[in-house]
Amino acid sequence: MGSVRKASAWLGLVEDSDDERYYDDDYAEAPQGSVAGPGEQWVTDPRVRVASESAVEHGRRIATVTPDGFRDARGIGELFRDGVPVIVNLSSMDPGDAKRVVDFAAGLTFGLRGSIERVATRVFLLTPADTQIVSGEPGGRPRDFFNQS
Repeated sequence: MGSVRKASAWLGLVEDSDDERYYDDDYAEAPQGSVAGPGEQWVTDPRVRVASESAVEHGRRIATVTPDGFRDARGIGELFRDGVPVIVNLSSMDPGDAKRVVDFAAGLTFGLRGSIERVATRVFLLTPADTQIVSGEPGGRPRDFFNQS
């Protein structure tokens, strides 16, 4: 098929005689007019599996806490003690209480063999011992991607 014919077929101006090559034999399709009822899952590709368990059952939770004062440190400690990574945003606190919360978080992570990392100004990530933090360039993008002239 010539390039003009392909372009015309792509625009829908002519019939594409090679339509059959685009269909996958493994494609699962419901009969015409059927709609998935309650409790049924829409399936378009048999290779795609829908997660049936919730994130809580697998321990894939992250808590975000924006404390108002030092009295909220107990909630941070309870979440962290349960093995939940906690993002603590101290931007709305006065500097004295924020320092006390950071000191508490540092002691908490040291005592439970976790780690604490500053991710932004007055924002900290507390991770339990069994959590791995991955940092680096996502997708292999060049470092000067946003600084192009």
